[in-house]
Amino acid sequence: MEEFLEIVKHEFELPLTNPVLVFSLILLIILISPIVLRRLNIPGIIILIVSGILIGPFGIGILEQNSAIDLFSTIGLLYIMFIAGLELDMNQFKANRNKSFLFGFFTFIIPLGIGFPVCYYLLNYDFNASFLTASMFATHTLLTYPIVSKLKVSKNEAVAITVGGTILTDTAVLIVLAVIMGNHEGTLDAAFWQRLVISLTIFSAILFLLVPRIAKWFFTKMENEKHSHYIFVLTVVFIAAFLAELAGVEPIIGAFLAGLALNRLIPHSSALMNRIEFIGNALFIPFFLISVGMLVDVSVIFSGPTALIVAATLSVVAVLGKWLASFFTQLTFKYSAAQRKVIFGLSSGHAAATLAVIIVGFNAGIIDENILNGTIILILVTSIVATLATQRAATKLKAEIEKNLSSEVKNSDSFKNETILLPIANILNFDKLLEFAILVKDKNSPNPISILSVVPNNAEAEINVARATNKLEEFVTQASAAEAEVTIHATIDHNVAQGIARKAREIIADLVIFGWPSEKGLMDKLIGKKMERIIAANDKTSFITHFGQPLATHKRIFVVAPALAEEEAGFILWLKKIDLLSKELSVPVVINCNETTEQAIKKELKTLKTDTPVSFKSFTDWQDFLILGRDMREEDIIVLVSARKGSKSFQNVLPSIPAKLEKYFFDKSRIIIYP
Repeated sequence: MEEFLEIVKHEFELPLTNPVLVFSLILLIILISPIVLRRLNIPGIIILIVSGILIGPFGIGILEQNSAIDLFSTIGLLYIMFIAGLELDMNQFKANRNKSFLFGFFTFIIPLGIGFPVCYYLLNYDFNASFLTASMFATHTLLTYPIVSKLKVSKNEAVAITVGGTILTDTAVLIVLAVIMGNHEGTLDAAFWQRLVISLTIFSAILFLLVPRIAKWFFTKMENEKHSHYIFVLTVVFIAAFLAELAGVEPIIGAFLAGLALNRLIPHSSALMNRIEFIGNALFIPFFLISVGMLVDVSVIFSGPTALIVAATLSVVAVLGKWLASFFTQLTFKYSAAQRKVIFGLSSGHAAATLAVIIVGFNAGIIDENILNGTIILILVTSIVATLATQRAATKLKAEIEKNLSSEVKNSDSFKNETILLPIANILNFDKLLEFAILVKDKNSPNPISILSVVPNNAEAEINVARATNKLEEFVTQASAAEAEVTIHATIDHNVAQGIARKAREIIADLVIFGWPSEKGLMDKLIGKKMERIIAANDKTSFITHFGQPLATHKRIFVVAPALAEEEAGFILWLKKIDLLSKELSVPVVINCNETTEQAIKKELKTLKTDTPVSFKSFTDWQDFLILGRDMREEDIIVLVSARKGSKSFQNVLPSIPAKLEKYFFDKSRIIIYP
């Protein structure tokens, strides 16, 4: 018994060293924190940071910084930067890149401009120490990004330019750090600049030219190995972080750029994206936040008046510099108060890059202990300020977005509560069809995607219904991986096409998505030999789709629309779906149509306030449809907007075009839309 008690006593000696016990404690904090914050109405980030202070070496001393905690902390920081790059709306980022550059300039030059004279003249530090400390004010860590991500406002323009500006200002600061170190060591010569430029050029080429090609090949060849997709993504993130370090910049830059490089290949509503966010938010990011708290030594406040004055001065300058940067950004781009506060909240948190700058400077003897201690206090103060500001501002911004959205669609209840029906045919290719439905589904609609199997009405109908239901259950699991809700239906009908039409009316479907009919395939037995039978049977907007490669590997949407397409009742619906698909895949859209239809589409896109890059090409000769093949590319999704007989945009040539697409473009992904 005594031996057992001795073992227990040894295991619980502080600081804890047993890795299982350490990991259990941190998981317990991550688990309990949400419960505590709900009762105290405190943002979760602050709870995690404060927890780190309490259990850390400067608190109770339960834990100390060790290699395991450092590893998980590093993973969490890289994860935050990676997700920020991955969630960035690339269409919006490209449209607003000049705004990101301007914000990056503001958030770099203003804190630097305030900080240098304060450190040089007020605190009496030398040039190198003052410039290095001032550059630290310009950095910021996206500590509070999980808040805007959770509240679904990460695609707002204000968030996009802040994320874009982060990478610019942190890169600039880290280059400043390298320059000051070179100046301090006396190695700031032509060879230094040459080495820095060459290494960054090689790093960028690997990340943006080589990695996307490898990723596309991997996702295509290993399309059915879903678990390996996540491992591949993690591998890319850490290799990119390591290569960034070799290039002379911080690993966080590599992680962010890895997110940008993979952005187009991981749709925002995909199952892979859901896995990445889930594991990051559940484990790695909370680990990082706790480790930030463990670095904070509150006792430095009481170590003397000098430390207190330096800490207070650094904290005030850091917060003021970021507030002014967000204020001038608001004035320049005429943003709302909520957007300004979101920019301030996201950009005012200091942690990783700040620590990197100061610790490197301290180890090199450029700055003293007062600056180091003051920076630790600055991290605590700015973490609390950033969290409170972001939480309030993001909540208000979400309310503004929902208010604007509700006013835009107040006469379009069908879009707010749209229902999508997927009649099942070919089990082998249905996963791509379901993935497409998840991508184009209106994210504001609470209605689940309905999957339907129609069984012929014969003697074995009941047995076949049971079999069909069991098969459909597999797709419920697939959809749940992307956090998409689905319902399954199995019904009996003499005519399969009529059964689909009946179910579409029963559930009040807005959109029916079919797989591409094949003369030799299973689809032929279920729906019929001709596409016309499918369309004639129902009056819902119908998409007939075929995807020859993974959806994320496409690079453009190539749309062909007939004259008077804007006069059809389903015009706005299919245009919204093209816009949404473009956003999810981060690809441009090319629309071939006549001038009148072009003007109608431009007007509607303006109403949608979309950042989708859309270009137009004049096309009127439908008898020579194949001439469009000269403009098509290998990785296009061809979208033909067709029409039903008797409709305003119907032309006699339209029924023959699906066969031409099948014959001449059989290897391309294609969608035919019947409004």
